[in-house]
Amino acid sequence: MTTSTLRRLILSAGIIPLALGLAACKKDAGTANAPSGAPIAKIAPPAGKVWADVVTVTPEGGYQMGNPQAPIKVIEFGALSCSHCAEFSEKSSAEMRDNFVASGRVSYELRFILNNALDVPADLLATCGAPETVLPLSDQFWAWQKTMFENIKAAGDAKFSAVNQLPREKQAAAMAQLTGMDQFFAARGIARDQAAMCLADTAKAEKLVKQASDYAATYKIEGTPTFYVNGAKVDFNTWEMLKPQLEKLGAR
Repeated sequence: MTTSTLRRLILSAGIIPLALGLAACKKDAGTANAPSGAPIAKIAPPAGKVWADVVTVTPEGGYQMGNPQAPIKVIEFGALSCSHCAEFSEKSSAEMRDNFVASGRVSYELRFILNNALDVPADLLATCGAPETVLPLSDQFWAWQKTMFENIKAAGDAKFSAVNQLPREKQAAAMAQLTGMDQFFAARGIARDQAAMCLADTAKAEKLVKQASDYAATYKIEGTPTFYVNGAKVDFNTWEMLKPQLEKLGAR
């Protein structure tokens, strides 16, 4: 299976028969123009906790880690199928969690974008457990992502195309099985019966589609990952560019 064939099949799979307004996975180094600010003192977490364990589901439907009142707020609009999101996760997740978020000065929020049909079952499974598991599972999924694409290529065109012929309520589960997502999440605490219920939840799938479409329209998301810092869209999307901007804003 060629790369172009793989992409065509992924984009044509009709898991949710709605106009998704799909974004693209795009890496753009951009420029860094955030203003410099005085260093911000570390903010202590609640007694007996660390900020990285404080996870909030935001009113917008994102998953926020860290101090909800952090003076520096980072929002990532990302897709689990996006290779550049996976690269960002690989380079940033440990330092973001253990340095920036742990200081109480920075919060990190992930909002899911749908780039293609793979993101529907991936998002359903990543959000199938407790809210505090979503961000760790997302980082682990991004680390595993290459295996997913290898599984798709190994399956062949016919099996992938057959998913689109199934009843709508069965398509997400079939895609999860074909790609190996079901085994990936089962090994990380999402029991198979629980996963089956989440994958069959077409109402939630449609909600995810609408939510992602609303994000794209409201925040002008043209590619993933896209970042907002303190409510402003930044014109770069790599850790090499974002980290110094957080430091300039006072997270140092």
